[in-house]
Amino acid sequence: MINQKQGVDTFRLALSGIVMALYVIIMFLTQSFAFGQFQIRIATSVYALSAIYPFLIIPLGLSNMLSNMVMGGLGIFDVLGGFLVGVTTSYLIHLISHRNLGDWLIAMPIILVPGLVVPIWLSIIIEVPYTVLAASVLIGQIIPGIVGVLLVKKLKSRQ
Repeated sequence: MINQKQGVDTFRLALSGIVMALYVIIMFLTQSFAFGQFQIRIATSVYALSAIYPFLIIPLGLSNMLSNMVMGGLGIFDVLGGFLVGVTTSYLIHLISHRNLGDWLIAMPIILVPGLVVPIWLSIIIEVPYTVLAASVLIGQIIPGIVGVLLVKKLKSRQ
């Protein structure tokens, strides 16, 4: 007989796997513009799910790491940096939600963390000035930030 804790653990494991697969699939389908000049990474909208399901913080970091490993091609700093950005962004989203600071504030980590942190190592790897890359990534993250908020609002309205 399965007890309630096992059911919760099974749910968390299953949802984590689904979300990780969803993130990687979205990255694969949108890679033509996810790695472009403005890096519109729609997959980063999925980080917003940590507002509802905080156990997704690590799986979301792993998802970014995996997609950078498979599709990025920029080496170990991009792979490990992707994990760090995913975990940091998801954790900040969880904090915003946990402290009831408003759903629209969820967009800020999705925009600012990748926008300001990713260019740190990208500027070294591809030899483009940090400010140019930061502006580019920040602009590209606006759409995912908004989509993430809308995703959370829709899911919360169904609960």
